Amino acid sequence: MQQATLTVQGMSCNHCVNSIESALNTLGVSGKVDLAAGSVSIQYEESQVTLDAIKEAIEEQGYDVV
Repeated sequence: MQQATLTVQGMSCNHCVNSIESALNTLGVSGKVDLAAGSVSIQYEESQVTLDAIKEAIEEQGYDVV
């Protein structure tokens, strides 16, 4: 199991949290959004999904992964 913390810009409310966590769940990724820190902590199986695919899923929701 891999772990990473991504800095995500553009999050401001609980809708943002739900949107990102739903996108991550679709990929089979466990994620926790921290609005105050502007970050998303994730746990994922590298054999099943790449970090680039996770970033893309977040960006598809309208947020910027930096």
